[in-house]
Amino acid sequence: MRHALAAAVLLLSASAAAEVAHGGTSEVQAVRATMDPGGPRVVVDLSAPTAFKVFTLDSPRRVVLDLADTRLADGVRLPRSLGPIIAVRSGVQPGGALRLVIETSSDEEPRAARLAPVGAEGHRIVVDWAGGGAQRPVAAVHAPKQGTRDVVIAIDAGHGGKDPGAIGHRGTLEKGVVLEIARELAGLIDREPGMRAVLIRDGDYYIAHRERIRRARAAKADMFVSIHADAIRDRDVSGASVYVLSERGATDEAARWLAERENAADLRGGVSLSDKDDALATVLLDLSQVANISASMLAAERVIDAFDGLVPVRKPRVQQAGFLVLKSPDIPSMLIETAYITNAADERRLRSDAQRSKLAGAIVAGVQSYFTRNPPEGTRFAELRRLAAAD
Repeated sequence: MRHALAAAVLLLSASAAAEVAHGGTSEVQAVRATMDPGGPRVVVDLSAPTAFKVFTLDSPRRVVLDLADTRLADGVRLPRSLGPIIAVRSGVQPGGALRLVIETSSDEEPRAARLAPVGAEGHRIVVDWAGGGAQRPVAAVHAPKQGTRDVVIAIDAGHGGKDPGAIGHRGTLEKGVVLEIARELAGLIDREPGMRAVLIRDGDYYIAHRERIRRARAAKADMFVSIHADAIRDRDVSGASVYVLSERGATDEAARWLAERENAADLRGGVSLSDKDDALATVLLDLSQVANISASMLAAERVIDAFDGLVPVRKPRVQQAGFLVLKSPDIPSMLIETAYITNAADERRLRSDAQRSKLAGAIVAGVQSYFTRNPPEGTRFAELRRLAAAD
């Protein structure tokens, strides 16, 4: 275990500090966390340049950024969890310094740099992780007990086969670009300890909506993520949106499940509807659906947070709709409209390998953040949380 202050990774020299000295106090105007293809990054927007230093602390792992003669501007919101960035906190130090503390699950040494204004960007300090912000090897902290399972993410590439989905001005087919994003997403998930991806379709063929849900249930998925690229008559509209099931959509599906419960699979946790009377079956299904929509909303909010500053977002709040593919009563589900394929700039981004990687990376970060805080019983996430609480 390293001692406090043992890993100072960047400290401005006296000459550099003198260079950035100024007559007034600098303000932090924003603090942003993003998930770039190379890993997580924290960006601090400043009203003026200031001297700073960065060091790390352990138990728990933290990156500390001290900003000389700096205050946090009114109304600044610190980032929420994103991938290996667990939390960001602030405090005032003696002498007027502002301290930002980034709690992280990454054991990589951070790098910090001061950036001069460029275009619309003002003075900034950027902290990122040299090794891509990889999670600490579990053995370096705790070894989960034998028998813990991976969380399973069912990834559904929309449309396919006879159904091309939306078509962009340059002829880009939705069914193709969302399959590429789904494959990229699956690869990233499979590289994360404690997570495993299942592709609902991995080729150019059509699958009915209810069959997509059935396949997710057969895979015992802990989450269902459906990938799409929206279309609209107004070609100026752009950006991503994230949807979960609406209450009306859940009510409609409940009636169908109750009507067919003799043939329905058990709800997660082994609760069967087939041997219950109508009143009890209705109550059990309602409870499951209410909890499921709540979990879906929490997970979708994490994905929206991960998109912030990384990919364009049209609707910054999670939307609700009655999409059939979201109607599993007990698997948290979200539908991600990654962009508007009918918008020229969005279509160009969807055709870019780099942009598709950014989208996939942000989705993984959001999903991982959700399971870190809401680990299913028996999973590696749950065991690590238990071990962390024991410390």
